[in-house]
Amino acid sequence: MTGTATVVGAGIGGLTTAIGLRRAGWSVTVLERRTELERYGAAFGIHPTAQSALDRLGAGDALREHAVPYRDAHIRTPDGTPIARLPLERIERTAGRPELLISRPYLLDALLAGLDAFGDVPVKLGERVTDVEALAAGQDLVIGADGIRSAVRTARFGDRSGPREVGTVAWIGIADIESPVHGETWGSGRFFGLTPVEPGRTNWYATAPEATTAEELRGLFADWHDPIPRILDATDPATWIRYEMRHLYPALPSFVSADASAGHVALVGDAAHAMTPNLGQGACTAILDADALTRALAAAPPGPAGIAGALRAYDRERRRSAQRTAFASRTLHRFMSTERTRLRNAAVRLLPG
Repeated sequence: MTGTATVVGAGIGGLTTAIGLRRAGWSVTVLERRTELERYGAAFGIHPTAQSALDRLGAGDALREHAVPYRDAHIRTPDGTPIARLPLERIERTAGRPELLISRPYLLDALLAGLDAFGDVPVKLGERVTDVEALAAGQDLVIGADGIRSAVRTARFGDRSGPREVGTVAWIGIADIESPVHGETWGSGRFFGLTPVEPGRTNWYATAPEATTAEELRGLFADWHDPIPRILDATDPATWIRYEMRHLYPALPSFVSADASAGHVALVGDAAHAMTPNLGQGACTAILDADALTRALAAAPPGPAGIAGALRAYDRERRRSAQRTAFASRTLHRFMSTERTRLRNAAVRLLPG
């Protein structure tokens, strides 16, 4: 079926949804409250399942043009001792393709190019949505892809579910040197991650207590194994990004509102299930949401009943899976951040290689 849709939010989930709907023949408009897209250079991990979704949406080749494979990564202690392998080789054997890493600007550019190819999908910046109900009344479908503080979610589902802090601050950056090792180093109450992002550069992320300043961050990791201190020294603190880690809580009872009289609404990405970044699945789950939603709508019969049925099918396919991933990520955050490191490390050593 086809129809008219407004996507609220021009992040990864919103742009991917817009591409999927337009490929299915829908008339689509994208509204973004920011006056420019967020183009900071953090690396996204793209799991093979999300790669397949992007292939179905016609964006897979653009992804691979700038992505790098993620292989041979370990969990280490602060002195550099490896205690486990990240399961990247098993993922690649099972899927027949590796996990990929791509910087946010490159992925945004790939998705924007996919939209531009249609020539008729406006992306309107500086558009703050304040009346979701009026917007829904004038469209066949409104998609809330507007992040953890989603105005669409609040207007249609209330404010019971909202951002919840986990008491930890995350820092991310990209150093202009290439790390000889990749993976994560787990200490007492903090951890540090290193991944490739493009030749000659290294993506890094770290967590620390909420009050930690940029200068204090260097001190927290000064005696950790090489190249962590060098990576921090090679990155201009003015380019570091700091954010308080949050997740959406409690979990929503539905990702959709399929009441034709009120206007059809669906949520994707962080608006539906914002999670801590510990599993590196935020971008992947948003892409999988977009793929599932647009597949369901493309297969639906015409008319409001068809849209309602497609939204319910999307909710059945994605809600439990995405919420399980969000729960697992929160659980892993607590496990990684514990101060009972001896017990944690002993458990990690039991993981299959």
